[in-house]
Amino acid sequence: MQSYTIGQAARLLGVSPDTARRWADAGRVATHRDETGRRLIDGRDLAAFSVELARQSGDDEEEETYTSARNAFPGIVTAIKLGDVAAQVEIQAGPHRLVSLLTREAVEELGLEVGMRATARVKSTSVHIDTP
Repeated sequence: MQSYTIGQAARLLGVSPDTARRWADAGRVATHRDETGRRLIDGRDLAAFSVELARQSGDDEEEETYTSARNAFPGIVTAIKLGDVAAQVEIQAGPHRLVSLLTREAVEELGLEVGMRATARVKSTSVHIDTP
């Protein structure tokens, strides 16, 4: 399972590293330390937290406007539903939840798993998934 540093998690959540660190310190998202002492967040924990954070931000009175350069939404995979031929992949990119329908084969070739980084690229009504 992939883990993320506080800085990587902050970028995926669209917040400053200080904010991500405060959330970790407050116990809002679980961390563990690697062999060098860096604090890491498990990918599945970060995925769940990003979904919860997006739900909370939807309750705010004021909505912020978000844009993406070249229609790219870097985020974290929060759900994968595999069928015999097709698949559904959800990505939480900051406050944005994107859902892509693609082949099961594509999901397997990309090695997509809940908790990993991925970028949703949007063109018209199609969403394509890239991995780093």
